[in-house]
Amino acid sequence: MRHAFGARPAAQHAWGAAGPLLAAAADCSGDPKPVLDVLRGNRLPVPLPGAGGTLALWELLAALAAADLAAARTVEPHLDAAAILDQAGEALPAGTAWGVFAAESAAERLEATDDGGTPGWVLTGTKPWCSLAGELDAAVLTAHVPGGRRAFAVDLRQEGVRPVESAWTSHGLRQLPSGPVRFERAAARPVGGTDWYLTRPGFAWGGIGVAACWFGGAVGLFRTLEAAARRREPDQLALAWLGEADRLLAAGAVALEAAAGLVDRDRAGAAAAHRVRGQIAGLCARMIDICGQALGPGPLAFDEEHARRVADLTLYIRQHHAARDDAALGRLVLAEDGSSW
Repeated sequence: MRHAFGARPAAQHAWGAAGPLLAAAADCSGDPKPVLDVLRGNRLPVPLPGAGGTLALWELLAALAAADLAAARTVEPHLDAAAILDQAGEALPAGTAWGVFAAESAAERLEATDDGGTPGWVLTGTKPWCSLAGELDAAVLTAHVPGGRRAFAVDLRQEGVRPVESAWTSHGLRQLPSGPVRFERAAARPVGGTDWYLTRPGFAWGGIGVAACWFGGAVGLFRTLEAAARRREPDQLALAWLGEADRLLAAGAVALEAAAGLVDRDRAGAAAAHRVRGQIAGLCARMIDICGQALGPGPLAFDEEHARRVADLTLYIRQHHAARDDAALGRLVLAEDGSSW
């Protein structure tokens, strides 16, 4: 990348697994299994946001996403789980691959109860949007408890955990099924207290990390756009589309780099996360539109990698809740003392 964010070579990332992960992402063609193998083989401490290396961490996520969005979508929750456990005073066990399942649904509900004996806390019900539940070893997930929601660590290999993988019909992130999982008295270990998961500073930090993945997907689209412009003499429209795309990425890179600095100074809260996520989601949507206008239907019909990237990114950015997230930001703005600007 020509911009500051993501410009440093992979060797400078402060994690020995970065190189193998980037190599796996370059060759995986949307298959998460080679990436999971690298995560399970890693024995080095996992990089954490807020520890002084947040920029390098997000640059790695963006670089993975620029190579393959499915790879980034596999790595990001593993790193997020490590951060959640660390914030609760625990460590992610080596040799395992983790996910984070925190989505809610009006139609499905997961309850956690403490029987006071063995195994103690158990999970019963259905959790929606559980990416790769059938391939992972464990996950941090949220469940309803009296008075709110609570995070739990759960072994996904145990009896009583049943992913419903057949529910996944998406063309985006096709090989990363994110269907519901049914729990029948599955043993779980509490991570933090009631509502701790949502109120800890790291909740906002993790949300920006996801935006770094979105950004990387947009970089991948830009590379296709730029390559097309170099293959033949571009007309004024082609130049305008390329220039707009470059401008959008430059603004997104600045936003992510500034946010990384705020995280490392413990100054990035919910409002900062909403601003960055909204900015990056918007530029990704526009990048998809630009590529469609500039490249026409050909790459979508005959370039498997480009078509998959467009489908993957289109689905991935829907983790941003559009106007609802802007409404949440507006509420935070009004809660502040005085004007934000």
